[in-house]
Amino acid sequence: MTLLDRDVDGLRAVGGTPRVAIVLGSGLGGLIDHVTEAVDVPFSEVGSLPEPTVVGHRGRFVFGSLGDVPVVLLDGRLHAYEGHELEEIVAPVRILARLGVGALLLTNAVGAIHPRLSPGDLVLIEDQINVSFRSPLAGPVYAGEERFPDMSQPFDAALQHEFRDVAIRSGIDLARGTYAGVLGPQFETAAEVRMLALLGADVVGMSTVPEVVVARAAGVPVAVLSLVSNKATGLAHEVLSHEDVLAVGAQAGQRMIEVVTGVVARLGVVNPGERSG
Repeated sequence: MTLLDRDVDGLRAVGGTPRVAIVLGSGLGGLIDHVTEAVDVPFSEVGSLPEPTVVGHRGRFVFGSLGDVPVVLLDGRLHAYEGHELEEIVAPVRILARLGVGALLLTNAVGAIHPRLSPGDLVLIEDQINVSFRSPLAGPVYAGEERFPDMSQPFDAALQHEFRDVAIRSGIDLARGTYAGVLGPQFETAAEVRMLALLGADVVGMSTVPEVVVARAAGVPVAVLSLVSNKATGLAHEVLSHEDVLAVGAQAGQRMIEVVTGVVARLGVVNPGERSG
């Protein structure tokens, strides 16, 4: 039995098999307040995981229920810019896949590249660009994962349908766009933002792409909802800071929470893949 297997067994003993897993991005931890019968397990108690070092990422699994739906939340994620290896960064997603979750919902904070987007906007990600040019699948093939997963449609059509429908019914504007995943931790230069725009990116961030790739390889339906925290460099006069990212998350996070909880409620009665987008 591998260390990863032992971690999965230990977490299953705490939280069983959650129906939905949700990864919380910077400043978006308010969703935890809506979880009932919550039980948390810090990353420090999971042998295969290092602890996050970024403000706003506590680093813990939170098991419980949203409404009547059993869920597990990742309160914080790991990033390559912290010095972690890709294998460590995606280990939480591999754990979630082996727990048998039926859907993975990723959230993050992003910088806006497309001029129509502004701080506080919500964006449903429809495609992604891996600007780090590194794959979390390099190396040995993990049990239950494909060697060459198809990335022509990285995000699950049924999940995207649920996000769009919940947003419409809630009266919440939901943009759509392409996410560019960079290494960080520095914010991009104006020239880099212009390059990303030419590549077709609408938003940019420093996470998420490796998690999506591993979820696809493991056959877990995945969707990404982004919160615009700032205009990317060169598109606004403000000096960018991580504190501003957290502040926008605190101000606009309630709309994201409303959409995510609405989708989770639907997934309590509908399996991903049973509806088409």
